[in-house]
Amino acid sequence: MRSLHRPPRPWLAAGALILASLLSACGGGGGGGGGGFPGVGGAPPPSTAELPAREALIARARALELNTPYVPPPGNVLEHNTSGYAKAMCSAVFITGLDPDVAAETIGYFVGPYSERKKVGKPVVDRTKREVRIAIPGGPTLTARQFGSQGCVTLPPGRDDVFFTPLEVKSTLPDAATQPWPMGDLLPSTPPPVGVNMAKVAQAVDAAFAIPEAYTSAFVVTHKGRIIGERYMQGIGPTTPLESWSMGKSVVATMMGVLIKQGVYTLDQPAPIPEWQGEGDGRQKIRISDLLHMSSGLRIKAPDDPDFDPNGTYPDHLYFYTGRINAFNYAATRPQQWQPNLVGRYRNTDPVLASYLVRLAVEKRGEEYLSFPQRALFDKIGIRSMVLETDPYGNFLAQGYDFMSGRDWARLANLYLQDGVWNGERLLPEGYVNFVRTVAPGWAADKRPIYGGFFWLNGAISGATVFPVPTSAYYMLGADGQVVLIVPSHDLVIVRIGHSKGAPVYSRSLNDALKLLMEAVPAS
Repeated sequence: MRSLHRPPRPWLAAGALILASLLSACGGGGGGGGGGFPGVGGAPPPSTAELPAREALIARARALELNTPYVPPPGNVLEHNTSGYAKAMCSAVFITGLDPDVAAETIGYFVGPYSERKKVGKPVVDRTKREVRIAIPGGPTLTARQFGSQGCVTLPPGRDDVFFTPLEVKSTLPDAATQPWPMGDLLPSTPPPVGVNMAKVAQAVDAAFAIPEAYTSAFVVTHKGRIIGERYMQGIGPTTPLESWSMGKSVVATMMGVLIKQGVYTLDQPAPIPEWQGEGDGRQKIRISDLLHMSSGLRIKAPDDPDFDPNGTYPDHLYFYTGRINAFNYAATRPQQWQPNLVGRYRNTDPVLASYLVRLAVEKRGEEYLSFPQRALFDKIGIRSMVLETDPYGNFLAQGYDFMSGRDWARLANLYLQDGVWNGERLLPEGYVNFVRTVAPGWAADKRPIYGGFFWLNGAISGATVFPVPTSAYYMLGADGQVVLIVPSHDLVIVRIGHSKGAPVYSRSLNDALKLLMEAVPAS
């Protein structure tokens, strides 16, 4: 099955066929990646008969389904696509610093499909107002504007402003150029870790950039917390915030972990969503862990659903990004399709609601919400580049509208590699890292051991894994080839970020790099 706005992809092979079969060509704002993943050790592609049958997934889900209505998102599909295109262009120009013509050709395909761009006017970049305007022939002109630290927002219909007061978010950390890694960017001059074949590491970095058509923008490798290899596309550097898509879901998991460590929430408690507190509301049974497991059971449509119809109505999964709505309220008002913790589906309702819980907790304590991630998490681990964008109501769309540098993604991954402890301070509760890297029950019930708690798992299906690294690895994943792999067996973190245009081929170079790294770095 292919997603709503992508052409068929015959280049899917081994691991990619696994991932596509399991996730219905996951894009997820993105979960999935655009590229195909060769199987481990050159294993032959499994036949579709060996993969979890789409029909079986559908049949099991229907047997458990509740009798509730589905109401599709309102609005015009072209307008939604143009909303996403304008926002992606605004962020590319004013956050990442890309040339507008390059951005129009290479980035943001997930919410602003490339095939749809010819139907609308050329983006007009206004550097004075820091906005991008795109006219729909015979229709409205959509405007995406940068609102400081909250990034770019496409303005709601009939509005020339957002519904919240933007806030400048500043890091309290010293200049990174003056501080040693990992709290800063000064790298050590001492010899590399013992046992690491640095020549092969260099070959791995070369391999990551070997295919120009992959449009790799950043590749960073750390071993035991130390950078042992990195490279960037021309014009991009170690501190450039890059389009990262659904890797932001793992940031949501981390913010939730911080709050759990602070005693605000527990994993097993019912999610205290205000819209669910009416008498007899069955959604009161949905726990915080169910949200993190992508197993809430809430009814929407997403491109990754096994029964998704690409010719049907616009998917809610994308509407969270492009609808110019209060995303928290929209997610909270979806009915149940299944009881919680029974069926795993990659749907944006769940990370959006987890983000909602973050806002509720922070504001209940009388604290400022928009600066919470920086002061409670990012400043703790040396992250300075993250831009978490919001909807027009000031709600973080951290499920996929996030921009961060390659080095900062490596810092976040190393927090997990260090079991949630940084510089001697425990930021995540004991056992939380194990929770996010353990297969979710609703996904296991469908024989899909590939999803944990807003992290993907390198689980084996029919003898092959998605990536040519051990099955103990887990990872953050974003649309069109954004990957942060955590490989505990080798004390490795691998960050790969790239432009949407490279999605069809990026995995060839990435997997070549990964195989070399497995040879270069000894198991711990």
